[in-house]
Amino acid sequence: MRFVILGAGAIGGVIGGRLAQHGREVMLIARGAHYAAIRDRGLRLESPDESQDIRLPVVDAPSQVNWTSDDVLLIATKTQDTEAALDAVRTTAPRELPIFCAQNSVANERMASVWFTDVHGVFVWCPADYLVPGQVQVWSSPKSGILHVGRYPNGSSAVAEAVAEALRASSFIAEPKTDIMRWKYRKLLSNLGNAVDALCGRSARDRGLYEGARAEGVACLEAAGISFVADDEQDAKALESQVQSRTIAGQERRGGSSWQSLERRLGSIETDFLNGEIVELGRRHGVPTPVNAVLQRLSQEAARDHRLPGSFDPDLVLSLIRIASSQLKN
Repeated sequence: MRFVILGAGAIGGVIGGRLAQHGREVMLIARGAHYAAIRDRGLRLESPDESQDIRLPVVDAPSQVNWTSDDVLLIATKTQDTEAALDAVRTTAPRELPIFCAQNSVANERMASVWFTDVHGVFVWCPADYLVPGQVQVWSSPKSGILHVGRYPNGSSAVAEAVAEALRASSFIAEPKTDIMRWKYRKLLSNLGNAVDALCGRSARDRGLYEGARAEGVACLEAAGISFVADDEQDAKALESQVQSRTIAGQERRGGSSWQSLERRLGSIETDFLNGEIVELGRRHGVPTPVNAVLQRLSQEAARDHRLPGSFDPDLVLSLIRIASSQLKN
């Protein structure tokens, strides 16, 4: 089995690097300066225990891949880039190519299933960063993260079991799950705090912003009849507690995926598919979502205006939420 990884940033780079370190065949698809750095110097993978330069094949477009029947494609782009990524893949790859969506949000699998017949979800719980071309960091050790896999919309498959086995042998906690979307909705609830971290910094979570966003999320999922894995189910919380960020060369991790989008001045951010997913469910099912709506709007403005992460005062955000809540009542 060859792992072709589209989106060799934080998650894709760490997964590809760990698989390659443990003897698996891997090809990365990267862009721009990141592609050039990996091509010329290899992928530098930093962790709390070691740093290593890994030489592995890399191309800059899906059209450069000579697809075979032994390939699986792991997509690790941000969700706002998924449609363009799939459009590039489908012009050269067979419809039967196994697709694994190792991404935040619950929208990627739906997008992939339009063009491909063998789509899988991946529950990603992995503290990983990509800020410098050619370099990725994973902050947890000895387990690099949790990567449960399962067929979309439910069930498992032989390829899912083989992928889970390869990931387990490469420092991840990974099991095939027949209810993978329930796991991904669990992750969605956690990811509602990404915007808080990006806008105000991690300390702002103590101000109730994340709790408010999550409470709205739970209410929306319940109103829509969407099930998610609870803390005490399938050892979910106990497993996640095994994945804790440590320091790398004495430095602590500064922020998650949305924080990194602002730090890198990408001009886009994934919150339309995180907080925005909850806002849309709220509209459809009559559940007020002022916290998520404000977080979605402010994070999109911050990305558009190339604002630095942590540049919003939590008191301002709370004030805007109170205004939005009062408007809903009038």
